[in-house]
Amino acid sequence: MTRKALTAAALGAALLVPLGTGCGGDASAEGDGSTVTVTVGYQSKTINTVTAGTLLRSLGYFERELRERGRRDGVTYNVKWQDYATGAPITAQMTAGKIDIGSMGDFPLLINAARGTQLNRPTKLVSVTGYNLRGGLNTVVTAPDSKLTSLTDLRGRKVSTSVGSAADGTLVRALQRADIDPEKDIRKLNQQPAVGASALQAGSADALSQFVAWPGLLAFQGRAKALYDGAELNLPTFHGVTAREEFADRRSAVLEDFLRAQGEATAYLRKNPVAAAESVARSTGLPAEVVYLYNGANGIATFDPTLKPQLVAALKKDVPVLRSAKLVGDVDVDGFVDDRYVKRALGSGYRKALAAVPAAARSEVWLKGRTVTQSFATPAELLSHVARNRDGVRAAYVPDATTGTLWFADKAVWVTTDGTGGKDLLPFVTESAARSYIAGHPGARVLPYAQALEQAS
Repeated sequence: MTRKALTAAALGAALLVPLGTGCGGDASAEGDGSTVTVTVGYQSKTINTVTAGTLLRSLGYFERELRERGRRDGVTYNVKWQDYATGAPITAQMTAGKIDIGSMGDFPLLINAARGTQLNRPTKLVSVTGYNLRGGLNTVVTAPDSKLTSLTDLRGRKVSTSVGSAADGTLVRALQRADIDPEKDIRKLNQQPAVGASALQAGSADALSQFVAWPGLLAFQGRAKALYDGAELNLPTFHGVTAREEFADRRSAVLEDFLRAQGEATAYLRKNPVAAAESVARSTGLPAEVVYLYNGANGIATFDPTLKPQLVAALKKDVPVLRSAKLVGDVDVDGFVDDRYVKRALGSGYRKALAAVPAAARSEVWLKGRTVTQSFATPAELLSHVARNRDGVRAAYVPDATTGTLWFADKAVWVTTDGTGGKDLLPFVTESAARSYIAGHPGARVLPYAQALEQAS
């Protein structure tokens, strides 16, 4: 199976399975001629939620499902899409009964569960959008000309993050592994991603820990370099879909319509990764090259609606991190996770998709004017191709030699394993990872990108 765990064919088959029946939801009227409005909260620029947000909205699959249901039910179904910068306002609106379905990252999902229980407005985790089994969706970056080269350099420094986000969780865990107290040894700035990015550029923050697509965007724009790859933690990170329990109970068939539409959007993304990236770019204003870094055929994220045991287990490990920050108390993760709806929506394709795991990422080149990309078995082969087509390359991507995290080839730290000028070339997301590799491989050395291109050619 390919890296994108659900194949378009499997999802296509799943889409043919009839919907389960259900009723309920917050309708503005009941009976013949009534109107039911379903409100969906999403984060357009958190691009690992696009199959339940930006891309799904542009494709119109959910609206199509509801038109068909409306003809059967004699009801007019409307969809109201509400775009937010983070998961926190979505949770606030859900617990107020104003949003029915929302998508957000793993740490915000736990806060969603906790707030729902606290306010007696329980929610359920009903599907997954994008995930990375090693944690590569979060990255710590610093200024391009910064002298900081590793996490240990952050002692006494100002680090911007969004407290309660998955990126904050990555920062806390990474610092703890480096024997740095995240509360005492750094100055944490609680900022929204855009504010943190501006603070980094202005020099009022020394580093920024954020979730997609901010690290890749800043690196692509030449405004940051990677300091720490979240995949070094080797702990899964993901984004998912949550629904109000009352809505799920009363409008279960409508929720399954949404999840079926999400499954079809997932299949579309896999079959048309470049077109999907271009579509999301148009909707968000993000560069398509950045969207593709995360959501492409070999992107950092794998898109799969199934609730994999590895992801549920990771969610349980996240609870103590949020509890120590006094953001949640105890969270009943098993009670929060509810796979009944997505199982019915995807039908016979669910079990196969649940068992599938992503394959290793390959190096990839996106040439200007092309609607497809080309992949290569090794980073050296990619560099050789880039060297022959320098003016025609729109973007080139390579997987980190140790974590597998995809990164821009011209932003990677390159290492040659033969000090005499051989052609073994390895890319790393961060300088610290490259230096760690060199320490264990005599003769290896860092090579500037331009020299790596020359060596490969």
